[in-house]
Amino acid sequence: MTLSVAHTTEAAHPLRGLLPLWVGVAIYALFLLAGNRLLIDPDTMWQITVGQWISDYRAVPETDVYSFTMRGQPWISTQWLAQVMYAKAFAMFGWSGPVVLAASAISATFALSTKFLNRHLSESTTLVFIAAGLALAVPHLLARPHVLALPVMVAWVCGMISAADRRAAPSLRLLPLMALWANLHGGFVFGLVLIAPIALDAVWSAEARLRKSLALRWAAFGAAALLTSFVTPYGWNALLASQKILGLGAALPLIMEWKPADFGSLGALEVCLLLGTGLALYRGIKLPPVRIVLLLGLVHMALAQGRASEILALLAPLVLAAPLGKQIGGAATAPSTAAPMRGLLFAGVAAALLAATIAWTSVHRFEPHTRGSPVAAVAALKQLKLSRVFNDYDFGGYLIANGVAPFIDGRTELYGEKFFVDHNAASGLMEPENLFRLLEAYNIEATLMRTQSAASKLLDHVDGWQKIYSDDIATIHLRKSGAVHSRQPAVDPKAK
Repeated sequence: MTLSVAHTTEAAHPLRGLLPLWVGVAIYALFLLAGNRLLIDPDTMWQITVGQWISDYRAVPETDVYSFTMRGQPWISTQWLAQVMYAKAFAMFGWSGPVVLAASAISATFALSTKFLNRHLSESTTLVFIAAGLALAVPHLLARPHVLALPVMVAWVCGMISAADRRAAPSLRLLPLMALWANLHGGFVFGLVLIAPIALDAVWSAEARLRKSLALRWAAFGAAALLTSFVTPYGWNALLASQKILGLGAALPLIMEWKPADFGSLGALEVCLLLGTGLALYRGIKLPPVRIVLLLGLVHMALAQGRASEILALLAPLVLAAPLGKQIGGAATAPSTAAPMRGLLFAGVAAALLAATIAWTSVHRFEPHTRGSPVAAVAALKQLKLSRVFNDYDFGGYLIANGVAPFIDGRTELYGEKFFVDHNAASGLMEPENLFRLLEAYNIEATLMRTQSAASKLLDHVDGWQKIYSDDIATIHLRKSGAVHSRQPAVDPKAK
């Protein structure tokens, strides 16, 4: 009788374990509907342009070919594969292509996370983690190379954490993920760094007699992963390139995504940290020592750099899943193995998503945010046929995409710490003399700055610079001998 009841229960629920599918579908639909939000970063434009260059020349860049300030200087693109993917998507489908590609990667990322979490936690707990992770990560989920690497990162860490939970070494079948990651985004270095603490967790938790052999197997896996990361067009130079970014020093806090967390107003990070701490104290959650260190490391990264919030959002739940499941209760039932019906469902959902995507993209126009796209201003600038233009940092990507050599753009590692800091101080007038020094040192013929920027407003009051174009987004000042300032200081000398 008992066996009969058990069999009936299984047959009545042949589609258990489909939470990852529904999470993936929901998140894909969300980001497709809000597709223009994926295009708010002006760096997307130069990423696509580089991808087009790679496709056209069937080579990867070794030197800068875009700016006039750093032309010919060494520069490599560790994101070349993602750039090519975005470029191909754009060439075939316009801006719909990058939007669909990025939305698919984000969907796959959270579906993989859900699948892993649901092995250890109940569906309701899993959804809480997914919702919190989405809230933390969403500011950084854009149509940029790192988004295409996110599902690879999650799969890589899931594989290693699963091995650590079993007190075993990871399968060598994970290594192709490292090769793929190393060609998609420079963040693969973080994937290599994670091997050590996860290995330590596995060895720490293993029986004493097994620790030595387990440590050796993890060491072998780490060495193999390191060698696998060299499988890029740049070889081991891709690994070294990350040092340029980490060595930007004073420039990093000036870049929005690298700024430390700001608790001046209530945000998702603060809410998640406070609620997580409160629940851990209330339930008396205990973690293995190494996982505590790993979790604190992820929190520190998120506090130190805004862009690391997505790493905390995606990886912290994976670190917590197994020990948390043992203490608060895990998944109530095992996933179904009714493959035929599941296969039909997956095929049906895929067909429905494809049809919905085609329908939505045919009636909705995707385009980059106007804040980083000074369309009319650049059209006016190109008519002047100038070659030395001092531009706002955020306009660099649009200039590259439109064949105009920028003074600076989003490739901060190319320009270096001093150059970036000097430009920031000049455009923001933190050091007004820097503006005029750079204009003279680089023989600038015109400026293309935000209309509301301090530098743009200052040039309105300076002789020798003629305002020839201005709209709500950008203003052009042309160096012209004999030009008289267009605005007088708002000061009445007769006033007492």
